[in-house]
Amino acid sequence: MQRVVAIAIVVEAVLGLLPHLRLRRLSFMSVHWFFAIWLTIELPLHHLVLSIALAVLAVIAKAPLWTLAVAFVACVLHVGHFASARHAVAVFVNALDGFLPKQRRESLLQALEQRQWAFRTVPYPFRPRAVKVVRNVAYGPIKKRNFLDVYAPAAALPSAAPRPVLLQVHGGAWTVSHKGHQAKPLMHALAARGWVCVAINYRLSPRAKFPDHIVDVKRAIAWVKQHIHEFGGDPSRIVITGGSAGAHLSSLAALTANQAIFQPGFEQEDTTVAACVPLYGVYDFLDRNRDRPDRMARLLFRMVMGSTAEAAREEWDRASPLFWIHADAPPFFVIHGSDDCLAWIEEGRRFVAELRNVSKNPVLFAELPDTQHAFDHFHSARAELAVEAVAAFVNEVVDPVALKEAAQTAPPSHASAPQLALQVEPQTLATLASHGQSP
Repeated sequence: MQRVVAIAIVVEAVLGLLPHLRLRRLSFMSVHWFFAIWLTIELPLHHLVLSIALAVLAVIAKAPLWTLAVAFVACVLHVGHFASARHAVAVFVNALDGFLPKQRRESLLQALEQRQWAFRTVPYPFRPRAVKVVRNVAYGPIKKRNFLDVYAPAAALPSAAPRPVLLQVHGGAWTVSHKGHQAKPLMHALAARGWVCVAINYRLSPRAKFPDHIVDVKRAIAWVKQHIHEFGGDPSRIVITGGSAGAHLSSLAALTANQAIFQPGFEQEDTTVAACVPLYGVYDFLDRNRDRPDRMARLLFRMVMGSTAEAAREEWDRASPLFWIHADAPPFFVIHGSDDCLAWIEEGRRFVAELRNVSKNPVLFAELPDTQHAFDHFHSARAELAVEAVAAFVNEVVDPVALKEAAQTAPPSHASAPQLALQVEPQTLATLASHGQSP
């Protein structure tokens, strides 16, 4: 018993320590590194409770005193990971400063302050009663991979006006995952506040090769334009989002509206979107600035593209959102973790810089410190803060009067973020200072 408890305590301490080492440059360890620390930094209070429980067991089992010392260190490390999520408050406020008018900015700050200590005993994003879902609606001819789910408010809303639409594209390295696996905290929150949310499947590699994935995303946008009114949605107000591979595809779709090359057989369909919110994405398949390890190029060659960059440079270029940047790009809100070891922050920074240089529309960027890939999968504190920030951004982009009415029925802790300020006010400066950052 003593040995088992001691080993478990050491494991907890090591898990708490790993995120501080930042060894993402060890390419061969990146995926293993991600899985080793992902749940540690996103569910730190669960690890804290486990560490305390192990310490109690160590006392009961009369384990050596060093095990209690290690358990204490583990507890301190896990508390630190939980506290580090608070830095996202200042990051999101800074990112949205200048974009949101005063009322929404103040409301966002209040919402972020409320959510920074968010904790759920069961972090899995179960669907709330305020949201209904219609599953497995076909948007194309490819059976299950061309199915989508529609999330909408369960109760009738004060206004019958059409609702803005969020289109969610799942990640999974273009090879795995499913429409029901990701972004549920965001979709549930927005649907409860009056949005219609659509989560799509698309063809996966290695069976599918580029551009099959983006063709399916485009087909889904076209379907939403034609049919979302049947679910109460407004086809003229579509915001597209996604994480990881979904960020790549959502960005590519937003930047290539109505491009016939990605719309075979439906070239005349409208595939424009109102805005894009990519999270921890890949934006340059060619990796022009050598920002990331070679393992990504090997994955793209073997699984996604089916050819090397040298043999098909033009095709790899067309697969890169960076290639399609143009002045009329829709508004973007790019979110990325500074410690991401799967999709590197340097690529996100470069994409944002290039987009800001060219686009006439707003390009917002939130670089979250101490944050890994896929941070928004659970109801963690960091994920809750991201939900509030994204909600503020998309509400400002679509700015529907009906949505403001619907917000009055939302729960207080998830109140729709009304508008934000162009200038940083004294009380906001004090809040930012408490998070160790300046506007």
